[in-house]
Amino acid sequence: MMSELLFECYGVPRVAYGVDSLFSLHQNSTADAGAPSTALVLSSGHHCSHVLPVINGRLDAVNCKRVNLGGGQAAAYYQRLLQLKYPANQASITLSRMEELLHQHSYIAVDYHNELEKWRSPEFYESEVHRVQLPFSGRSAGVSVSAEERSERRAQQLRRIQEINSRRREERILEDQKRLDTLLAVQELLEDGALELFHRSLVELNMDSAEELQSYIHKLSLSLQQHRLLRAETAEVEPSADEGNELEAELNENEEPGKPSSTAQPMFNVAEYHQLFVGTERLRVPEIIFQPSLIGEEQMGLMETLQFVLEQYSPEQQEALVRNVFLTGGNLQYPGVKERVERELLAIRPFQSHFKVSVAGRPALDSWFGACDWALRSPADAPGWISRQDYEEKGGEYLSEHCASNIYIPMKISKPKHTLTGKHSTDSSQPDASSVQNQSDVSVSLS
Repeated sequence: MMSELLFECYGVPRVAYGVDSLFSLHQNSTADAGAPSTALVLSSGHHCSHVLPVINGRLDAVNCKRVNLGGGQAAAYYQRLLQLKYPANQASITLSRMEELLHQHSYIAVDYHNELEKWRSPEFYESEVHRVQLPFSGRSAGVSVSAEERSERRAQQLRRIQEINSRRREERILEDQKRLDTLLAVQELLEDGALELFHRSLVELNMDSAEELQSYIHKLSLSLQQHRLLRAETAEVEPSADEGNELEAELNENEEPGKPSSTAQPMFNVAEYHQLFVGTERLRVPEIIFQPSLIGEEQMGLMETLQFVLEQYSPEQQEALVRNVFLTGGNLQYPGVKERVERELLAIRPFQSHFKVSVAGRPALDSWFGACDWALRSPADAPGWISRQDYEEKGGEYLSEHCASNIYIPMKISKPKHTLTGKHSTDSSQPDASSVQNQSDVSVSLS
């Protein structure tokens, strides 16, 4: 539990819990004209979105609704769209970069389908598409190479090939020397008089007689002497011209014919290859909070959920709620979100109904600033604080109510009772007064 961690590990004097959206509401209402009495809060964060009705300054937790869509799902949808569009740059299209695109390049369309029709025009596409440069490394393939650089590369390749050839000759000499040692060991068997072992070794070497063995030893000895003399000579002088010409001819075979070595080859710009053209994705991705079916989610959108919440109240209460529709949360700071909600409310509400939509000054930060202001304005004995004494007496699950917190909702818990036959039956009646008095003040938390 959080209370146990704060009191036992960090030793805080007191702690308070609240709903982030309500803290944001009170922060913006305090800056305007005092605490709100009735409002309808639309909040959208990283994991989910909420519709929170506030009646007479207190949260109506019974009619609160949640939509399991937020900025995290939008960033994942952004990543999927761009990875399908640019399969060669999948490693660079990360979730963190998609969150940056989501907050800096996306917007909410007031009329989604009409806005998509505008993107069919090439002129509109060229003027509204955003080009995003991805990071890349390596020298561009379109840079020209001078004649000096080409000759230097050719000299390096020649030296590398010569080193490879000399290493192969050394390996061949070692193999021949090992073979010669084996043959000399077999010849010593003949000189020592071990004829049976000598003939068995000849069979293993695939030879028929001692004369053939002597001839092979003679050839290997001459070959090794020639290789040693050649190695001693080449160690003091540079490689021969014939060998250099042969290596250069091998290198020229790999080049395309008909092109001089000093001319630069025009190539495409590598930076353009690592660019993202963000077009209709700018409005398709944030649209999922209004139309979850775009990503295959079978649930209501944010405005449909708002309409469902309004239907739980009387017409007078609905009129009071829509007069203060408040938008907050990091996933509702797109350009055009206020106009979209106003257009949807105009379609939902009856003819000539009045409503007002406002957006938090800092949608992603006002929750923190609201909680900070509430903590500074509330004294230590104000409702909402949980002291260490309260924690020790009532446990870590105890919560205290205040203007921006959840409210306590009593739950009916069936109790087993004994019958005459010894079996248990459930009693779904109301709990007695003594059990209600012993219950702690527990609030329902919204995630």
